[in-house]
Amino acid sequence: MRVSGLVLVFLALGHLCITHILNNVEVINYAFVAERWANPRTGVLWRLWDLTMINLAVLHGFNGLRQILYEWIVRPGARKLVGTLIWSACIGLIGIGSYAILNFRKDEDYLRRFREANPPAVTEPSLVDTTIPAPPALATIPSLVP
Repeated sequence: MRVSGLVLVFLALGHLCITHILNNVEVINYAFVAERWANPRTGVLWRLWDLTMINLAVLHGFNGLRQILYEWIVRPGARKLVGTLIWSACIGLIGIGSYAILNFRKDEDYLRRFREANPPAVTEPSLVDTTIPAPPALATIPSLVP
């Protein structure tokens, strides 16, 4: 628990910094993750990072839940049942998460349609349409007060 907790602190803080501070939260979507995981140079690193973080988080959380429930459940038969249910759920979630991360394939058709529906915003001043007249200056607007 101590080792997984310590590793999780660094993984989660790194995830928070990279995903939510260095990148704008508004751009975090399927396309962001797909580009990151499918990158030939860094994709393996990102998948290992996310795989480690999800698996350690599930193991750490379910082991903590088991310890808390064992304080309340004293009968050996009930402990065995609770332990079996907890570890079955834990293994199931780790299996689903690992399968999703390791077998991820970028859906190019979806990304193409997404980019067509969401064109990038114009950020350079040279790309701004200057043929639209500017609004009149405030001095030319008639005052409502006599």
